[in-house]
Amino acid sequence: MDEKDWHALHVLLEEKNISRAAERLYVSQPALTYRLKNIERKFGTTLFFKTKTGVELTSEGIHLANYAIEMKKQLQTTKDYLQNMKPEVRGTLRIGVSSNFAQYKLPALLKAFSTKYPHVQFSVRTGWSTEIMDLLNSSHVHLGILRGNYDWYGTKTLLHKERLCLISKREVKLETLPKLPFINYNTDSSLKGLINGWWHDHFSTPPLVTMENDRQETCKEMVKHDLGVSILPEICLQPSDHLNIYGLSYKNGEPVLRNTWLMYNEDALKLTTIKTFVDFLTSYDEL
Repeated sequence: MDEKDWHALHVLLEEKNISRAAERLYVSQPALTYRLKNIERKFGTTLFFKTKTGVELTSEGIHLANYAIEMKKQLQTTKDYLQNMKPEVRGTLRIGVSSNFAQYKLPALLKAFSTKYPHVQFSVRTGWSTEIMDLLNSSHVHLGILRGNYDWYGTKTLLHKERLCLISKREVKLETLPKLPFINYNTDSSLKGLINGWWHDHFSTPPLVTMENDRQETCKEMVKHDLGVSILPEICLQPSDHLNIYGLSYKNGEPVLRNTWLMYNEDALKLTTIKTFVDFLTSYDEL
């Protein structure tokens, strides 16, 4: 098997559907089927079988797919180390970044780093912090920038603390919140937990949710048009929003804070590119 075979098996294991796997691999469905049949002939065994919804891998197929995943990791590690043997800082840095940090902080950070180290390439994956955690655990990224508190067996460095804020178009009083229209949005369990924890600390009744949005920016636009109030992390708010912003605290006076963490495996620092980026990030003044 070669690298393309490894990748095909890996994607098929994840998708369990020939059509979707072919789309991800940018090949035609017949071409992928032909490749998979060739692998079966090489090993003299059946790797998958059809189901009503797609395909399932046989026990032999799962074993071979796991082998392919491990080989992909070893090949990528070898490429990383070979690139880092050169005297200048160069190579590809694979980063997983939570969506909010990626939107509001990451572009300027990467621009500043690439200006100083122009031979470094970036492979960036963004998503909810739970998704970035999965990328870290599966070694798809060298390091992750996550928001919220997650258990991690490697190195975990606090980059930033920010406050959660109530936002409204007009001035509001805290005690009236349960009677006001509340605009909600999809987010990860960590942020949901903080918001719910603060609410239950102050009120015995749930918020009057009148809208459910898929994005925080959509939620903020609704508040700008005086359609309700909401709670957002401070990172999302700018003076140009022209909103009333109230930093949240618990009843005991403690502010409601959300942490941003840098996480990576200590062995990753053996790569000059990663160590240089970690040093740059931890001393970056614009977080």
